[in-house]
Amino acid sequence: MAAPHSPANAAPGGKSHLAYNLAGIAVLVLLLAVGLAYAIDELNRTNRRPPPQLADANPILQTVAGRELRIPQNWFRYGEHIKPGFVSQVDLAFALPLEADQPPLPVEVTLMSKTGTRASSALLDAVYLHQFADDVAGGIPGLVGKPLLAADGYAGETVWYDPLSPAPFVAKCATAPDPSRPDRCIRTIHLPNGLAAVLNFDAQALAAWKQFDTELALWLGQIGALDD
Repeated sequence: MAAPHSPANAAPGGKSHLAYNLAGIAVLVLLLAVGLAYAIDELNRTNRRPPPQLADANPILQTVAGRELRIPQNWFRYGEHIKPGFVSQVDLAFALPLEADQPPLPVEVTLMSKTGTRASSALLDAVYLHQFADDVAGGIPGLVGKPLLAADGYAGETVWYDPLSPAPFVAKCATAPDPSRPDRCIRTIHLPNGLAAVLNFDAQALAAWKQFDTELALWLGQIGALDD
């Protein structure tokens, strides 16, 4: 006759199961700690990286929309994109010296095919014009600032544009949620060779908007993004 089941008989198995669970938890905690350490190390590496410069070397060859680009390694925003070959887009960081006696302004640049994108200058009449509020923002010589309608979901957004040019400078800027941080602007331009450049930058760059494209062309030309 089999011995009846009792807590005494079950205790060894219960302890073994508990020890197994604790060991599993310990391994999970260790893996999370290692992952966190790698993340912190990568963040530190990014913070230690020198700012991009026109003279940077070590180019990586990437092809975007049929255009071969020679991009200095230090210009890539994300490390995982630093490999040669065909890609759908490249995410870069430029540093444009827009104002004398001021440090270069960081500009985030994404290059991709212009197919499926619309230039900000084309959006001015086709889209933005129909979303303008009655107010006018000022303070930037040569540019008109028109807030967008909050009722359409664009609260805190303003379109700045040059009203005198047939191919105007146009940028849409959003108020920063943190008042201690600058407003951010986005601008999309179509390059003559089938590429589009999506630009993200601090609103302080608007004060030097007349120099913006001249400085930008130096960086784009350096990697072959303006070649036919």
